[in-house]
Amino acid sequence: MTTVLESAVSRRKNVEAPCLAPCPIERGMRIIGGKWKGSILWHLKDEPVRFNDLARQLGGASKKMVDQRLKELEAQGLVKREVLSTRPIAVAYQATEFGRSALGVLEMLKDWAEEHDI
Repeated sequence: MTTVLESAVSRRKNVEAPCLAPCPIERGMRIIGGKWKGSILWHLKDEPVRFNDLARQLGGASKKMVDQRLKELEAQGLVKREVLSTRPIAVAYQATEFGRSALGVLEMLKDWAEEHDI
């Protein structure tokens, strides 16, 4: 049994320059990789969208989930919330400049998914 362990250890590859901190891809995915975040940003790419309209556009997401993700995106500076009226409450969301800067990545992801039919 010892020889099996020794041979497995000897075949281990050496890692040069391992990531000791989150790499740029991991950091970016923390921002736009959460469930529904990319879709929300995509729907806000052209103009402000009212909350209920956005929730309808997302289809499978509950209003509670949409609200949570919008709050996260707002806290990260990717979207801006605007109160349209207080009675009844009506709000709209729009992508900030920082949020729009992620649209190129989302466009490439969309194209990749369509190209590979996934």
